[in-house]
Amino acid sequence: MVLSTAKNFEALVTSYGLAFVPVDADFQSLLDSEEGREIRKNPFLAQKHLKKFVYPMFRDALVKFYDLARRSDRVLFHIKTMADCFADQFPEKMIKADVVPASQPTKAFPNPVFSALPLPAFLNRFTYRLTGLGLRMWIKPIREFRQSVGLPERYRKPDLPSMYGISEYLLEKPDDFPGNSYFTGFWFDNSAAELSEDLAAFIAGGEAPLLITFGSMPFDSRVTVSGLISALSARLGIRIIVVKGWGLSHTTELEADPAVKVIDGAPYDRLFPLVKAIVHHGGIGTAAACLRAGKPFLACPVLHPFGDQFFWGKVACQKGVALYPQPLKELTVETFVTGVRKLLENPGLHAQAQEMAAKLSKENGIENAIRIIEGSALKPAH
Repeated sequence: MVLSTAKNFEALVTSYGLAFVPVDADFQSLLDSEEGREIRKNPFLAQKHLKKFVYPMFRDALVKFYDLARRSDRVLFHIKTMADCFADQFPEKMIKADVVPASQPTKAFPNPVFSALPLPAFLNRFTYRLTGLGLRMWIKPIREFRQSVGLPERYRKPDLPSMYGISEYLLEKPDDFPGNSYFTGFWFDNSAAELSEDLAAFIAGGEAPLLITFGSMPFDSRVTVSGLISALSARLGIRIIVVKGWGLSHTTELEADPAVKVIDGAPYDRLFPLVKAIVHHGGIGTAAACLRAGKPFLACPVLHPFGDQFFWGKVACQKGVALYPQPLKELTVETFVTGVRKLLENPGLHAQAQEMAAKLSKENGIENAIRIIEGSALKPAH
């Protein structure tokens, strides 16, 4: 088994004993740059940076993906890799895999990437065309890639099976999705790592703490996040664990507070069951970890109004396991403190979260995905 992705993930991939093929696509560094900050504020500004920064990485990645796919028996690819631009060469072994249903139109819900836009429900299918408009900027590098590997310039994307690591207990698969699309259940991993001794001691030293993490993306906010967290500690008198991630760098003030424990990271499957509730950026991976642990959450999307983080927070709210999402850049001390108080003191949220965890314990998304990959569950599109 071989996994190919950005070279900065090599240590993670090889830690699982997988062969690794790196590509020159370190988008994390790009997002953390001056140009990346512009793109985060408005994704439509990305086009002016494409030729210099993105196209070279994209072409290099496509060549390596194609060579690897050509030599493989089965290919599982994320839609962002654009690997479907060469899937016409061997469609029988290609399967799209994702955790965000943003590429297949449906009437059931808007495109998650644009779900924060105030559009009426009858335009749900239309919102998926917005993704198509964004794909037009890739026409030229895709054409150049196909020419470079000897493929015809013109091609038609085949109708491929799609597999989503989503549980229908959170989001039901739409009735208008094709027959070869699958919601397998969440793809959970069980970490072999233990909590550090100092973290375990902090948790055992009092009431279950609140956990705050804003994920791995850099972010901008009108107020300092460390200031928001300090206000929580002072006003609510609660204990807090803060996972720094890549976006929260200034934590000196927080580290001086004995009621706050700042960590670089920890295995979520070990940590989340030990906290009372969670505040996070709204990514589906973190949301799923909350639900697995039976913990209610408040999503504070880092990407807003574009991006799927708001979507998952809203869906979880509708299921009664989370509060309505509050975009990070719109938070004030008052709204944040009020939101966290509701999160901690609403018994209905906690009960619903426990019920959701019980349901999720009965499904195995990875086993379901394996059956699809091995071909036993593949269906025609219609």
